[in-house]
Amino acid sequence: MLAAKDYIEHYHLTPHPEGGFYKENYRSNLVLKQHSLPVTFTGNRNVSTAIFFLLEQGNFSAFHKIISDECWHFYAGQTLKVHIIYPNGVLETILLGNNTILGEQFQFVVPANCWFASEPAESTTFSFVGCTVAPGFDFDDFELAKAAHLMQLYPEHETIIKRLCRC
Repeated sequence: MLAAKDYIEHYHLTPHPEGGFYKENYRSNLVLKQHSLPVTFTGNRNVSTAIFFLLEQGNFSAFHKIISDECWHFYAGQTLKVHIIYPNGVLETILLGNNTILGEQFQFVVPANCWFASEPAESTTFSFVGCTVAPGFDFDDFELAKAAHLMQLYPEHETIIKRLCRC
């Protein structure tokens, strides 16, 4: 079995602002013009984008949201927990992995405008996953959560918000 460092080196992954390591591996050449997108988009967007993403034990992807759907794909390593806070305040934790008997999923879509964070499960050394976004990802569409603000919106989730926010 390959180690996390092997994936980081082989795929030339670099640190991601929300935590972990990533590399964009696909950006569609097709472009959607701003006038054909919902008003929440501030400019043209590629039709789709995809990244590789790796999280090691002891690290996490901080709560953030984007204005597109994001499809997560499990590739290697062990279980990754993806925590989603829906606009109505419901918190759901999805297990990405290859043990379907334990309820793990190979793929899951986080809906647009939901706050979400991810972390390796307790027994996980690392998780190597992919994320596909449509319309394509742009950092203009990304918001990193501030714990105080998120706790005002969802005080019932204070514990997980404090643990999985960086600011």
